[in-house]
Amino acid sequence: MQTAAPELMDLSGENQATLDLYGAERKDTHSPGRGGPAGQFTKFARNCILARRLVERGVRFVNLYHASWDHHSNLDNELSYNATMADQPVAALIKDLKQRGLLDETLVIWGAEFGRTPLGENRGGNKMNTGRDHHPFAFSMFMAGGGIKGGQVYGKTDEIGWGIDENPVHVNDFHATLLNQFGIEHTKLTYRFQGRDFRLTDVGGNLIQPLIS
Repeated sequence: MQTAAPELMDLSGENQATLDLYGAERKDTHSPGRGGPAGQFTKFARNCILARRLVERGVRFVNLYHASWDHHSNLDNELSYNATMADQPVAALIKDLKQRGLLDETLVIWGAEFGRTPLGENRGGNKMNTGRDHHPFAFSMFMAGGGIKGGQVYGKTDEIGWGIDENPVHVNDFHATLLNQFGIEHTKLTYRFQGRDFRLTDVGGNLIQPLIS
C-alpha cells in the first residue's frame, strides 16, 4: 500500500475533461454554515475521482463519506450546499464507471443512517427553526450498476412521506439483495456465537427480485 498509494493519489494524470466532469476545480457556491468547513466542493469531487481510481485498481470495497448532513437547523442553506456539492461528482462517478466498462461489475449505493421527518423541527420552541429531526420510518436510497435494474423506483411512502404505503424494504431484505449481487448466499454467511449461527440478515431477509436485472 505504501508504494501504491502515491500513484493512486496523484491526479495529475487525469485529463481536463475528467476533472471538469467531476467538478474537481469547482469553488463553493456559498457558505456551508454549520454543515462543515468550506471547500467541500473540490474535496468531495476529488474523492469521487479517487473512488474510481481505487475501483480500477481492483479495490473491492470503497466508502465515500460526507458527515455533515445532520440538518437540525438552517435547512435552506446547509442542505442546498450539500446537495449542490454532491450532485455533479456522484453523477460523474456513475457515468465515468460506465464509460470505462466498470459499472456492470461495480455496485454504487447512496445511503445514510436514517431519513428526515417530513415536517419542520421546532426545537426548543424556536419558531424560526428550519431543520428536521431524525426519521427511521421512511427514507430513500439509490443504487446503480452491479446487476441492479435501473430506471425504476421501488417502494412508495404515504402522502406526506411519514410511513410506507407500498413495497416496504426491511434492512435485512436490502442486505440479502446486496449479498446476492456480490455472489454470496446470505443464509450461509454465518458465524457461531453462544451456540447459535448468527448472520447479517438475522432471522429474516428476502431477495428484492424487482431490483435485480
